[in-house]
Amino acid sequence: MKNLERRGLVERFLKQLPEELAVHLFWRWIFWARPAQIPAFSNWTNWLVLGGRGSGKTRAGAEWVRCIALGDPALVQQPVGRIALVGETYADVREVMIEGDSGLLRLHPPDERPVWTSSRRRLEWPNGAIAQVFSSEDPEALRGPQFGAAWCDELAKWKYGQETWNMLQFGLRLGSFPRQTITTTPRAVPLIKQIMADTRTAISRMSTDENRSNLAAGFFERIVGTYRGTRLGRQELDGEIIEDRPDALWQRDLLERHRCSTHPTLTRVVVAVDPPVTANKNSDACGLIVAGLAEDGRAYILEDRTMAAVSPALWSSMTLQLYTSYQADRVVIETNQGGDMAESVLRSADANMAIRQVKASRGKWLRAEPVAHLYERGLVSHVGFHSDLENEMCDFGLGGLSSGRSPDRVDALVWALTDLMLTNTDRPRARSL
Repeated sequence: MKNLERRGLVERFLKQLPEELAVHLFWRWIFWARPAQIPAFSNWTNWLVLGGRGSGKTRAGAEWVRCIALGDPALVQQPVGRIALVGETYADVREVMIEGDSGLLRLHPPDERPVWTSSRRRLEWPNGAIAQVFSSEDPEALRGPQFGAAWCDELAKWKYGQETWNMLQFGLRLGSFPRQTITTTPRAVPLIKQIMADTRTAISRMSTDENRSNLAAGFFERIVGTYRGTRLGRQELDGEIIEDRPDALWQRDLLERHRCSTHPTLTRVVVAVDPPVTANKNSDACGLIVAGLAEDGRAYILEDRTMAAVSPALWSSMTLQLYTSYQADRVVIETNQGGDMAESVLRSADANMAIRQVKASRGKWLRAEPVAHLYERGLVSHVGFHSDLENEMCDFGLGGLSSGRSPDRVDALVWALTDLMLTNTDRPRARSL
């Protein structure tokens, strides 16, 4: 039975019940959930929910937390008093896991709703259960606190994924059977594979199409219709784990081999910009990559701040912010499309900004090949985890990206590393960031 038909039957059934019973069932997640939104078996330590965009995985994670905090007998024998909520950033936890449309504050009847104290980064339920907020950008914050359960959202995007995961495991030491739920769009990263290989892991898979009744019709016409069947669509909509393309210039194991959490003193830092030609919803993104060169001759990728469909004022403002915060030596900007206008946009943000214009005289693959060789020689490390950039790198083949879109992140990466390592440039003073 399709989800829409099932929902209609359930709503008609509720209308026939006494009001008190109907209200009770309305708030009972076990009554509404699709099979994939409930753990497949009982004796699990990790519940890994792999789902496409809008598939209902966030709702599944939030409802699980609600059930264990309140002691719903369908899932737990007694309430869990201490819970960790871990996301990519603190803002993501607040805006998605707590305050979002499928977040924890939306799911409770009034008498059971928890109180969110942003200054303390915690939720507290009327029964005394507490959930604390953590970010993958700060693994050390998990050193010390202890929990009986945890909800990890979008783990495949975590900046310091393995470090954060490790610290969380040491903290799961309360109660008789600590557990954790992981809700994420699947990506073929080592940590996801590690969790999947664990015999204590229950795995649920769900696609965007399964939750169609709760999504805008226009989304399916515009997005699902465009990407269905493509590599990107299989990952982002169908929730499949997609391995690297055999013909891609970069492979994920190579990126993992040289990943680091810190970097040595840097002698140069550049901000590379691949600006879009236009600024509307169908425009290419503005590639924005920050990279540095160390005294040992190795390069370090520090940040990916690529922005989608933004105006020149917005991407120039972000460029200035990165240029200032990293004390960069220069901005490297591709000017094939905009010519001197691209530089003038930056000059309007800061007239004294050091800028180097670059123009593409060869195709994207040919420009990227020498940079890929730097990775193969072990001369480039990624500081932390840059999931969107790395996904694009590992999907960049001879014909471009499998989606057919412009590889804006890769373009900016190539310009940054070309300037640092493949071009004769001056080398200003060292700095510590």
